[in-house]
Amino acid sequence: MSLQARHDIKSSLTVLDGATPLLRYVYRPDTPQLESPKPYLSPLHARSGRQVSLFRPWDHVWHKGIAWSLPVVQDENFWGGPTYVHGQHYVQLDNNGTQGHRGIAHLDADGDRVVFSHDLEWTTQAGERWFTERRTIAASLLSPEAWALTFDTAMTNVSGRDIAIGSPTTRGRENAGYGGLFWRGPRSFTDGTLVTADASGPGSEMRGGRHEWMAFAGRHDEDDANALVLMVDHRENPQHPPQWFARSEEFAALNPAPFFSEELTVPEGTTVRFRYGVGIADADASAAPDLADAVRKVLEQA
Repeated sequence: MSLQARHDIKSSLTVLDGATPLLRYVYRPDTPQLESPKPYLSPLHARSGRQVSLFRPWDHVWHKGIAWSLPVVQDENFWGGPTYVHGQHYVQLDNNGTQGHRGIAHLDADGDRVVFSHDLEWTTQAGERWFTERRTIAASLLSPEAWALTFDTAMTNVSGRDIAIGSPTTRGRENAGYGGLFWRGPRSFTDGTLVTADASGPGSEMRGGRHEWMAFAGRHDEDDANALVLMVDHRENPQHPPQWFARSEEFAALNPAPFFSEELTVPEGTTVRFRYGVGIADADASAAPDLADAVRKVLEQA
């Protein structure tokens, strides 16, 4: 099979593996301001056609497949919904910012790989322009059971001042360091297993640990098939290896969280870059190390 791209102009890009849509990247979403409008990858499918993402769940409507989401950017929220305020828990503020598409830089599909780059502006709810961004996503096939997504973002601070990026944990909420590239899995994956190079277990045990990669092993309803979603942190990312925000008991979630317990300050006029590889496979937890190796190779070549 070869990969193909279908571009819905001014809306989204779909990558197809033959007749199977592997991903849909919505770069101009129709999202309420309360949910911090941002591009997202949903739905996501394995090569078998089984879906491995969840869109806008009722418990957290700002969760949308995979998205680059930051809940604490100074006092602005580019995650969605309420903001954690220490001593008050979560409070809905007028601070839900927007990651707005501004133009396509590159689109190429050669059969082996699909690459899409575009430019964005990060604007606060009050209308202040804080970051410009060049974002690139790419898809490639790994094996009959697996494929890889790479995600590359370079954000430039154009606000006129230094900006600190953090998490609810850096604002005082223990063990809630989410923020960054965040995946939300299907309901059937609840109570699945988190896997790293040296351990496995539920989210309550794995959350907060530092690892190069982490995988989520889940099961599909109806046919009981196995699924594996894995993320690899590029060795040159800030805070590598990152702490991980992960859940399994409440719902399936996976997030290499570079701002988990320590803020990262981006000086005015400078650019910060993050790169990630995501592997999606019709496989169980035992396949995670080999999948991590394959995704790492793709990530280093991207």
